[in-house]
Amino acid sequence: MAFSTRLASSLRPTLAALRWAAPRHCRGLSIPRGSEPSLDLGGIFPPLATPFSPTQEVDYAQLEGNLRRYASIPFRGLVVLGSNGEYPYLAPRERVEVVSCVHRALPRDRLLLAGSGCESTQATIELTVSMAEAGADVALVVTPCYYRGAMTTAALVHHYTEVGDASPIPVVLYSVPANTGLDLPMEAVITLAQHPNIIGIKDSGGDITRMGLMVHKTRQEDFQVLAGSAGFLLASYAVGASGGVCALANVLGDPLCQLDHLCREGQWQEARDLQHRLIEPNTAVTRRFGIPGLKKSMEWFGYYGGPCRAPLAPLSPAQVEELRSTFSANGWL
Repeated sequence: MAFSTRLASSLRPTLAALRWAAPRHCRGLSIPRGSEPSLDLGGIFPPLATPFSPTQEVDYAQLEGNLRRYASIPFRGLVVLGSNGEYPYLAPRERVEVVSCVHRALPRDRLLLAGSGCESTQATIELTVSMAEAGADVALVVTPCYYRGAMTTAALVHHYTEVGDASPIPVVLYSVPANTGLDLPMEAVITLAQHPNIIGIKDSGGDITRMGLMVHKTRQEDFQVLAGSAGFLLASYAVGASGGVCALANVLGDPLCQLDHLCREGQWQEARDLQHRLIEPNTAVTRRFGIPGLKKSMEWFGYYGGPCRAPLAPLSPAQVEELRSTFSANGWL
């Protein structure tokens, strides 16, 4: 067993006691009446794009510049090293350094969620411990998928239970079938929701029936469902989701926070009108043009996008024009 894994096991009771005994003013901590303290995940989280220099090195100065601009937007927190952060293309050292950089710049009332999912349980535990040491409040753990055929409900429940047991910070499950080819089974979600250190799921599949059923089946647990895309954010709120981790928030953070506010206030007509204007831009920066499209659109709104890491390729001039037209047609440019 690696040292960091042994350390997590030996410190687990102490870390858990410290976390739940933390004062009420700590970042993100809320204490609902009649229940144990828990982290409130309600609101919008942008899954940050990782800025690279022209030589494809992580550009920490540009990252800090983007963070300064995001500080003025009422996000619930930030997600670092999600799919939009080009997480698979970063070396382990870079992953920890990026989280440390964001932690130093983040206002204390914002949550920091950090991707720590690896293919093996042991590697996931070790990276999760490193993310906690770097300042992450919550670990976002994507489903292991390389041996997809062997990832049964039992195997995934065992994997996440081990991670949840060893993690010094709360864990959020992450199901992104477009990238992994694997939907975290409903039976696994319901079982894992009972774990005291697993507090939610980011579901990027877009199946609203599934999301509503998750909310319904886990309603007795301290467990929250987060929509994984801006395209179905309103529908997710309508079935009981707590918030959203939305790539488009890197570009249109204020409008997405406004949509969150309208839904919470029950202003459904205004929310629907705004949601309609976000669907096509969201599709453009996710399914259609992906991270290269996201980074290009960030530049039009005053953020640093910059290049992606190879083998992700830049957009062609025709694709750039189509992307710009999508934002313009919906009144954003």
